Amino acid sequence: MALRLETPLSEETILGLRAGDEVRVHGVVYGARDQAHFRLAQAIREGKPLPIPLEGQVIYYVGPAPAKPGWAVGPAGPTTSERMDPFTIPLLKRGLKGMIGKGYRSLEVKVAIRRHRAVYLAAIGGAAALLARHIRSSRVVAYPELGPEAIYEFLLEDFPAVVVLDAHGGDLYEEGRRRYGSFPG
Repeated sequence: MALRLETPLSEETILGLRAGDEVRVHGVVYGARDQAHFRLAQAIREGKPLPIPLEGQVIYYVGPAPAKPGWAVGPAGPTTSERMDPFTIPLLKRGLKGMIGKGYRSLEVKVAIRRHRAVYLAAIGGAAALLARHIRSSRVVAYPELGPEAIYEFLLEDFPAVVVLDAHGGDLYEEGRRRYGSFPG
């Protein structure tokens, strides 16, 4: 049975999550990719205010396709999270508590997730059209000139994901390697 995650995330909620937990995300989540992360990091370095709140928030690493009539967004699958690693730690220091993407994270980001009591969730790659059905509304809130790499505010409902990295140091990918790495084939 999947756990319901309401955004913004509380520390109590985060500490109750373990690597491998299936979750369904509900509430406001910000969509941002590489260029938006670059700009957020630049604003932090320059001491400028950020265009979105980070305290307790979740960022989904996505650049949605244009919406079809009747849809909030077009296909909206996760992008490779590792590309956001150079920008992640400053965002965690500012209160970011969750990230949704796909793939591995650097050792530095893994340590920072534990230190800042955050969580990394994976969404299913290759299921962009199906995931888009869980996005009820979408609007650009920052950097519109970046097109699909702008920052979006999404309202998610029952968005499926799995906890990959938890605040206790759990790592679903490492656990999988230990458990299944010795199988032939």
